[in-house]
Amino acid sequence: MKFGIGVLGATGFIGTPYRKEIRESPDDAQIIAVHGRRRDLLEEAGVLDRAELVTDDWKQVIDHPKVDLVLICTPDAFHHEAILRCAKLRKHVICEKPLGLNVAEASEMWHAIQQTGAGHFVPFWTRYVPVFVRAKHVVQTGVLGDIKLIVYRWHNPRPFNIPFTWRDDASVSSAGSVADVGSHAYDTLRWMAGVEATRVLAHADVITPAKPDLGDINLAEAISWGQSHSPSSNQDSNSSGSTAKRRKGTAYDYAAISWELRSGADAVLMVSHSPFVRKGLAPEIELHGTNASLAVDRLRSTVSLFRPGDDKGEPEVVPDPGPVNRFSNYVFPGLRDRIEGKKTDHPGMDDGLAAQLFTDAAAKSAQIGTWVEVNEMVNL
Repeated sequence: MKFGIGVLGATGFIGTPYRKEIRESPDDAQIIAVHGRRRDLLEEAGVLDRAELVTDDWKQVIDHPKVDLVLICTPDAFHHEAILRCAKLRKHVICEKPLGLNVAEASEMWHAIQQTGAGHFVPFWTRYVPVFVRAKHVVQTGVLGDIKLIVYRWHNPRPFNIPFTWRDDASVSSAGSVADVGSHAYDTLRWMAGVEATRVLAHADVITPAKPDLGDINLAEAISWGQSHSPSSNQDSNSSGSTAKRRKGTAYDYAAISWELRSGADAVLMVSHSPFVRKGLAPEIELHGTNASLAVDRLRSTVSLFRPGDDKGEPEVVPDPGPVNRFSNYVFPGLRDRIEGKKTDHPGMDDGLAAQLFTDAAAKSAQIGTWVEVNEMVNL
């Protein structure tokens, strides 16, 4: 089955590399239509993709008769209506996480797609990182015994002087870093260790100072600008030489989340995009069981097993072949599995909803300062 793809948010930080991977998979798919807000970038995308339709109207992309698979890379607030239209027209979907702006949207989106029998995929890429795949195998051998405590640190520091983007705006971003990388982290633990949260207690904040506001730029442009403009004062000049005003983010860029598992175990998750919180100081994941503990270090690609009385561990370097085409290797096989009704380990919208239940509970806890129950999923 060869897919005809329409891309919403085609020219952003996510859509641009995705389109490249699709172009490199001509036996699997062809890009038919591209959508974006900025005409300059959109015209370039249309030429690269040899798209039949180049438009700023997302509905035209979904409605195109040759489009049977819609890739949604727009800001969080714009997923819901697009998914419902895809379901109405029985189009297959690839939807970036978080699924929606909140659980209510995510639940409606998932159930709408589920009723159509359409294929669906949510890009939880950590499932495919070799060191995490190896860690899952170790956990499944039972060598850890009963898992009692999990510690997860997901720090993704951005350049100190990175400009403001939509990801910093709580009106279009679903809970900032809590949803952005927290959804990845929660999905990783569900997939790796089969754990589910029952309730959470979170503290979240915006700890990065106000950022230069350069207007409507995407994350790739923001990162590039931030790397090339070292902060020297409270005012910074943009590429045109004018003075850039600053704007304080409203979407969380840091959170510490305690949670209780259905098994009775406990977990602590820390997430951040702040430039002050650096990664690599400690293993990303610690799994502590009754018989042994496991540490997963993504940066060094090692899995270390610690048995009682051993404070050095048994580090295993996991070979990483480097980047692969994620669409030909994971996305298209996952979609075909679901279209054919096969059981699959590839992540879909059901996994996206599970992650959003967790991140929404964490965001609510951060707002009210108390434990919040994570709602049970029904009929998934």
